Amino acid sequence: MADSEQSAQERNLPPSAKRLEDARREGQVPRSRYLAHLLVLGGAGGLFFALAAPMLAAGRSVVTRGLSFDATLATDASRMTQRLAELAAAGLLAVLPFIAAMLLAALAAPLAVGGWNFAPQAAAPKFERLSPIKGLGRMFSLPALMELAKVMLVALLLGLVGAWYVTSHLDRFAGLAGESLPEALAHFGWLALTAFALLAATLAVASAIDVPFQLFHHHKQLKMTLQEARQEEKETQGDPHIKARIRSAQREMARKRMMAAVPKADVVVTNPTHFAVALKYVEGRSRAPLVVAKGADAVAERIKELARENEVPQLEAPPLARALYRHVEIGAEIPAALYTAVAQVLAYVYQLKRYAAGAAPRPVEPRDIEVPDGMDPWAPRAVA
Repeated sequence: MADSEQSAQERNLPPSAKRLEDARREGQVPRSRYLAHLLVLGGAGGLFFALAAPMLAAGRSVVTRGLSFDATLATDASRMTQRLAELAAAGLLAVLPFIAAMLLAALAAPLAVGGWNFAPQAAAPKFERLSPIKGLGRMFSLPALMELAKVMLVALLLGLVGAWYVTSHLDRFAGLAGESLPEALAHFGWLALTAFALLAATLAVASAIDVPFQLFHHHKQLKMTLQEARQEEKETQGDPHIKARIRSAQREMARKRMMAAVPKADVVVTNPTHFAVALKYVEGRSRAPLVVAKGADAVAERIKELARENEVPQLEAPPLARALYRHVEIGAEIPAALYTAVAQVLAYVYQLKRYAAGAAPRPVEPRDIEVPDGMDPWAPRAVA
């Protein structure tokens, strides 16, 4: 028994769609910071290589304009401020494509793993997180220590790659001092681009390891126990016991509404012992009479009892009662196939009302009201 309870608590069931959606709503999505760094760094390197010439030309123009001024500009403070604003705008315009590309790379990075996610619940204050003891527990937990070790390892790897590149190219860096400015800028740009490529390659290796790990870790964290799966199914589909009670209450309410309609009916057609169907016709509101109540056995007896108490006429027409009970739902109009049979019943009821008012003799109760073949479910079938 203990083994079965223990196995039931093991998180060995894959997360359901609802659990994944709830986790996403709470801000729990897989993320790889190294992939984000790679996209930003790679985008910066690629854009620097593509826009190096126009950016350098724009920078040279800004510097040239900044170092070129006349005596009037040097002595007029208002013009100096205007000149500074113009140079700042020109410098910003020169690097604006680079900044925009970096921003786009930073926004596109989440799309690679996890996608964009706006989770207001994650930003809501949670006072239980203010506990220093719990905070220290999270800081020194195994996942936090593993994340720290991973960050330190990647930082060390990047540092080693950067140090190796600088030490192996010291002579080239030193040679920049003896070159002309255009040559030095070109060579420095090539060295910087190569360093970017090496760092990006290092981050690509780290991302290739980290992305599958983050996906696996996220999926593992959201795995469910058997009890959690059952509880979620109850919450999604509803507790069967509660649903049964609701259905029972709904049936009881429907029965009460049905019984309340019997005193207003025009006639109750009976089997006479097993079925009872109450009919109501409102001229101008419906095309045909409506079935306002129907029932079998005990419910039928209650319908007939209410009809007697409220002086609603009753007529024994077994085939018609069975056909109405079988083919017409409560609140629905009778089908066209039963118009003739029901018309005979209503004609009798109309004559009965005139008799009660003293305007006509007592009508003869119709017998053997026939229904079309196939409408009476209990009618004997002919044998071929």
